[in-house]
Amino acid sequence: MKKFIDLNCDLGESFGAYKIGSDEQIMPTITSANIACGAHAGDPHVMDQAVRLAKKYNVSIGAHPGFPDLAGFGRRMMDFSPEEIYRFVVFQIGSLQAFCNIHHVTLRHVKPHGALYNLASRNRKVADAIAQAVYDLDSNLILFGLAGSELINAGRETGLAVASEVFADRTYQLDGSLTPRSATGALIEDVDIAISQVDRMVSEGTVKTIDGNIIDIEADTVCIHGDGSDPIDFVNKLRDRLGTKGVQIVAFGNEI
Repeated sequence: MKKFIDLNCDLGESFGAYKIGSDEQIMPTITSANIACGAHAGDPHVMDQAVRLAKKYNVSIGAHPGFPDLAGFGRRMMDFSPEEIYRFVVFQIGSLQAFCNIHHVTLRHVKPHGALYNLASRNRKVADAIAQAVYDLDSNLILFGLAGSELINAGRETGLAVASEVFADRTYQLDGSLTPRSATGALIEDVDIAISQVDRMVSEGTVKTIDGNIIDIEADTVCIHGDGSDPIDFVNKLRDRLGTKGVQIVAFGNEI
C-alpha cells in the first residue's frame, strides 16, 4: 500500500470571455496543478492568474501542453510529425516557464493534454518527442503520464523522473488504456464508485477493467477533473477516504 499520493488537476483552461472550471475553489484542495499553455485552452492572462493561485496555495506547478486545437479543446487527433510535436511542446512549456520565472516559483512537472496525451500513451515516437522536449528544457522536470504507457517508458529512458497517473472518473481497458470518451461507459459519474476505484488503485495497486477483469496498475498521482459536476465535494470525500487508510496527500517528489 502506498503511503503518499499526489492529487493533480487540469487548470487554467479559461480563455478570453470563456470561463471553464473552478480554479479558485479547487486549487486549495489539490497538490499539483497542470496549467494549460494557450494551445488547447488558456491564454496569457489566465496562465498568469493560475500561476499566482498555485503560488498562493503552495501547489506544485506543471505545464499542460496540448494540440493547438482551441475549438476542439485539444481532444481531437491531429496529424503532426514527432519533430513538430517536439517544437510545440517546447514552445508551450517555455511559455508557462516564463510566468513561473516572473512570480519566482519553480515549474515542477509536465503533463500532456487530451488527444496528445492519449497518442503519446501508445505511440513511442510521439512519446520520445515529448520526453526529449521536456528533458532539453529542464532535465529536473517530472513527466506525468498514463500508468504503464509508452510516455512513462520514454520518460524513464530519457532520464526524467516520471509519475504514473491514474484516473478517478475514467474506466480502463484490459491493456491498461483508458476507455475512449466516445465509448459507452467511458466516464464514471457515480462519486462513490470513482472514490472506490481510486482507493483500490492506491491501496492494492489494481483496477477493475470495464469488462470486469482485474489488472495491476501503478499510482503515483490521481487526476481530478475540475470541470466535473462538483469537483470540490469529490476531492474532499476522496481525501477523507484515503486519510482513513493512512495515505498522505502530497505533491509528487515532495514525499518525506
